[in-house]
Amino acid sequence: MKSEIDVSQLTFEQLKKVRAYLKKMIEVGGSDLHIKANSVIRARIDGSIVPFSGSILSKEDALTFAKELLKGRFPEFVEHKELDLVYPFDERNRFRVNIFFQMDGVSAVFRVIPVNIPSFDALHLPDVVKSFTKIDRGLILVTGVTGSGKSTTLAALINEINLNKKQHIITIEDPIEFVHKDRGCIINQRSVGQDTKSFGDALRAALREDPDIILVGEMRDKETINLALHAADTGHLVFSTLHTIDAKETINRIIAQFPTEEQNRVRLSVAGVIQGVISQRLVPTVDGGRRAAMEILVKTPTIEKLIMENRDYEIRDAIEVGKEHYKSQSFDQSLLDLYNDGVISLEQALKNATSASDLQLKISGLTSGQASADAPEKIQSDFSEDEIFDLK
Repeated sequence: MKSEIDVSQLTFEQLKKVRAYLKKMIEVGGSDLHIKANSVIRARIDGSIVPFSGSILSKEDALTFAKELLKGRFPEFVEHKELDLVYPFDERNRFRVNIFFQMDGVSAVFRVIPVNIPSFDALHLPDVVKSFTKIDRGLILVTGVTGSGKSTTLAALINEINLNKKQHIITIEDPIEFVHKDRGCIINQRSVGQDTKSFGDALRAALREDPDIILVGEMRDKETINLALHAADTGHLVFSTLHTIDAKETINRIIAQFPTEEQNRVRLSVAGVIQGVISQRLVPTVDGGRRAAMEILVKTPTIEKLIMENRDYEIRDAIEVGKEHYKSQSFDQSLLDLYNDGVISLEQALKNATSASDLQLKISGLTSGQASADAPEKIQSDFSEDEIFDLK
C-alpha cells in the first residue's frame, strides 16, 4: 500500500460525512462513534451500540477517510497498523480516536472527551475517593475495562488537587484527554509519541523534574510498572490505570508482569506503596443513564499484610470488613447501596455483581431486616389501646 499522500489532492468529503455523524452523536449524548469499512456507521448511546447510517461505508471510502483524518501521519498509520490521536471537533468538543486496520479495511472509534472536567459530586464519587487527593506519597490505581470511566475519575482527582494544593503535577498520557489549566498547581501534560517517546522515558525524566505528583496514563509493561513503583517509593504520589476488573486482580497483574525470581521483591514493594485501588463498572440506571459502581481498596495494616503474604484471595473479604471503619467497599456492597438508593434496578445489580447469589442473599437479608424493624408497629396494631398502654 502506498503510504505517502498528497494532501492537496484530498477533497475531505469522507471526513465531512463523519463530522456530521459526530455532531449527531454529540446532540443525542452518545459516547463513542464506530467507523468500519464494509459496514454501517454505529454509535454507543447509553451503553448500547445502535446504527447511525443507512448506507455501507466502502473499503475504499474508509481508506480515504483515514488519509483525510491523518494527513501527514498516514505513513505512520500504515507502518504501525494502528494509531491513537485526539481529534478537536470544535471549541467545545474533542474526541480520543483509535484508528486501526482490520480484515475488511480501516476501522476507527471516536470517544467523546468532555471539555469540562466533571466534579466529584457530578460523578457521584464516594467521599473516600476524595480522601485519596490528600495523600502525599504512594500509588493509587484506577482500574476497569475499556470505557468504564477510568480517565474521567483520574481527571476529577487531578482537578481536585489542582484546586486545593500548590504542587507540581506531571501527566504522561497516550493521548492527552482532559486538558488541565494551572490553578493552585503547575501541571505539565506530556503526550506519548508527541512530547516523549515512551511512558518509560517520560517517567525516568519526570523524576528529575521536581514533581510532587505523577500521573501515568497506563502501566502497560514491566519497565513502566517498575519506574512507577520506584517513584512512589521515593516520596511521590503516583496515579495510574490498569485494565483489571477488581483490586485482587490488579495486585496479581502487577506482580505477574515480573519473572518468578523477582515477584517476591515486587510484592513487598507493592504492599509498601499501594494506597488505594478504585475499580469501576458502569451500570445502567433506572433513569436511562449510567453510574459507576466502585470497588474501593483502602490501604490498612491488614491489606498490607495480605499482599505481603500472598493471600490475595482474602482481599475482597478484608475490603468488605473495612467498609464501616475505613470506608472501603466491594463491588457487591457498592451495587447494594445503589440498589437501595433506587439508582439501579435489581436486575442490573445482580447482573453486575461479583457474586449474584451472595448479593441476592444480602438483599433478601436486608428486606427481612426492614420487616423486623417494622414489626413493633404490626404487633401494636393487634392490641387494644388499653393493652398497648399496659405493654408500655
